[in-house]
Amino acid sequence: MRRIKRSALAMGVCLAALQLTSITPAMAQEVAVERSMADAPYWDSSLPVAQRVEDLLARMTLDEKVAQIITIWDSKGEIQGQGDDFDPAKAARRFPDGIGQIARPSDRLGPSSPRQVPRRNIEDSIQYVVDAQKWAMEETRLGIPILFHEESLHGFAAKDATAFPQSIGLASTWNPDLIREINDLIAGEVRARGVHLVLSPVVDVARDARWGRIEETFGEDPYLVGEMGVASVEGLTGVGTDRKLRDGQVMATLKHMTGHGQPESGTNVGPAQISERTLREMFFPPFEQVVTRTAIDAVMASYNEIDGIPSHSNSWLLNDVLRGEWGYQGAVVSDYYAIEDMARLHKIVPDYKAAGELALTAGVDVDLPEGDGFENLAASVREGKVSMEQLDTAVRRFLTMKFNAGLFDNPWPDLALAKQSNGAEGVALARKAAAQSLVLLKNDGVLPLALPDAGGTKPTIAVIGPNADVARLGGYYGEPRASVTPLEGIRALVGDRANIVHSLGVEITKGDDDWWDDEVELGDPAENRRRIAEAVEVAKNADTILLFIGDTEKTSREGWAPGHLGDRTSLDLVGEQNELFQAMKALGKPVVAVLVNGRPPSYPAVAEQADAILETWYAGEQQGTAIADVLFGRVNPGGKMPVTTARNVGQLPNFYNYKPSARRGYLFDEVTPLYPFGYGLSYTSFEIGAPVLSAKSIAAGEGVTVRVPVTNTGDMAGDEVVQVYLRDEISSVTRPVKELVGFQRITLQPGETRQIDIAIEPRAFMMWNRDMERVVEPGDFTLMVGPNSEDLTEVTLTVRP
Repeated sequence: MRRIKRSALAMGVCLAALQLTSITPAMAQEVAVERSMADAPYWDSSLPVAQRVEDLLARMTLDEKVAQIITIWDSKGEIQGQGDDFDPAKAARRFPDGIGQIARPSDRLGPSSPRQVPRRNIEDSIQYVVDAQKWAMEETRLGIPILFHEESLHGFAAKDATAFPQSIGLASTWNPDLIREINDLIAGEVRARGVHLVLSPVVDVARDARWGRIEETFGEDPYLVGEMGVASVEGLTGVGTDRKLRDGQVMATLKHMTGHGQPESGTNVGPAQISERTLREMFFPPFEQVVTRTAIDAVMASYNEIDGIPSHSNSWLLNDVLRGEWGYQGAVVSDYYAIEDMARLHKIVPDYKAAGELALTAGVDVDLPEGDGFENLAASVREGKVSMEQLDTAVRRFLTMKFNAGLFDNPWPDLALAKQSNGAEGVALARKAAAQSLVLLKNDGVLPLALPDAGGTKPTIAVIGPNADVARLGGYYGEPRASVTPLEGIRALVGDRANIVHSLGVEITKGDDDWWDDEVELGDPAENRRRIAEAVEVAKNADTILLFIGDTEKTSREGWAPGHLGDRTSLDLVGEQNELFQAMKALGKPVVAVLVNGRPPSYPAVAEQADAILETWYAGEQQGTAIADVLFGRVNPGGKMPVTTARNVGQLPNFYNYKPSARRGYLFDEVTPLYPFGYGLSYTSFEIGAPVLSAKSIAAGEGVTVRVPVTNTGDMAGDEVVQVYLRDEISSVTRPVKELVGFQRITLQPGETRQIDIAIEPRAFMMWNRDMERVVEPGDFTLMVGPNSEDLTEVTLTVRP
């Protein structure tokens, strides 16, 4: 039996060591505080977690229990002293019963822009965590440590952390192994700073491009989203279903359950008018896959309502489905301020107190980020509005998270390791991720650009546009030690072998394009037209024009409040960007449109008239280097679109896995998309042969393997993503015209042929029948193989009873 004793002296020694190097696990075992609870079973790390939890829970007062399931973010200033350091005396006065969770220790004052209130550096962030843990474990009655959480959607959202492509860009890699590797690195950077929980990944299936949060998702397909979600969680927590957190890993939070990705009118938090069948077919699968295949320990409920019931009050969603059907054992956490929204926004209860009672009863265990929804739960228990048993259930789940995270045994950061974050390994992985995320949408032969040998005639390349000399990172961004703009990347690669000229062209939005800003004001049209004239003068003698256009972090983003909007009614370029494009095109030079954005690029004029189009999304800190590598052929683009690109907003919602009666046609317009799901070109060519099945028929409940030969028929090494789709030919309820059921990204050398085997799991043949039972209906299924969702070769499979 090992009991971890805690003494103030030992803690002081460790703190002194922290200031020089860091607290190591060996040192942490000596840390302790003398108290009456020192020999209580819950401190015994050799005991099962469940036993430790029950022992601690039995010792807690009602107020101590409630304190554990609320969080601090807005009120950070009330527990901080000069320099925004953690103040134990203030914490003891404000939170005498302890603190369950603190949000984002990397920031200083809660909800504020890091450009206005700079984030803590690594040393200050770690010292804050240590000081808070020291207070919690020394000076509160039971010594319960604090759980800290941070954002890590596409990199740790903190100072001096690695910034990867935004999620929609990561989805464009179609490479779960890469996603797993990226999230493993993110976990290491977060954990080194003493943080054990992150609020990612997002596995919302996104089916409306007006929605500003589409950039945070892995796209529109439940299978792709599920595979990317599983890989993300495996990277963060480790592979497997053991909920005991391993060294260097963090707990993940699955977001947002559910229907969030198709809000009414495309507006964030809007009602999700979605039937149970569509929920089960399209929106539930990614959540179910993560819950059943990983060690996920937190699920976040969604802001929206489904059929009149906000998710934070939806017991069917959180208890019957999540915990009942899928067997989820972890905690359900609220989205930020969403419990209060049931009174403030949804109007289903009169006040926050009633909202907290409703959320707890429905299965929400933890209130984020401040606790206004749960702060009255002690009174609610005393009044009999909720039972002690209900409260205990929530506290039990949250304490289980803390024990599984190892907080009672070793909660300490590692300063030496934290200082290595965003080092050479992170930079290299960010560059690799950016390169794999880029999607070539059009190319008439102008790409890749050629450079002369030394002494040859230098071409002039005009790098034009509002996104040319800025490294846009997208929402929930971190602050890497350095980032590379496209212009910087191009100049570094080209050197003196070409003349690079540059002009802004237009200003998309006024100000510094800060994602946090409430106000969004487009650039002045008259001033932009003056800038366009300047750009014409700069580009008129160029041999090639590289035009960087798209969005800023302010023109498409999370609209989290009426005063902070981010959704749009139009999908086309904003401001005078189309005028800039036409002015460049009128020069008669080849125009390569390089798109920097977070939503599908529905730019019809650009799609029709540009000589080449490269979709880059928000490609992270190394975007400039990766974009230059692709433009000049150092890297062959191999990304594929994770969303269907509508021609215009009138086609929405527009997704590839539609039902047979949909897409009949429109008067005066196309029904086909601008770019189909799964689409992406290459500098080489591939031939995907006829698929062969491992069996022509299978029994219900079995899977099948699709084998297909793939040949690189061009003269450049490149990546292809082989995609497998399925269609149920006859079914008792309508089924989609096709559904993605497998994929694999491969690299082939020129002339190389490889046989690819893609296993199709038994779940691919399952459906929800008229009685809402998940079954396999025997009959014929068509399997389709190709490089995207439209160019497919078919083979028939029979499923026997």
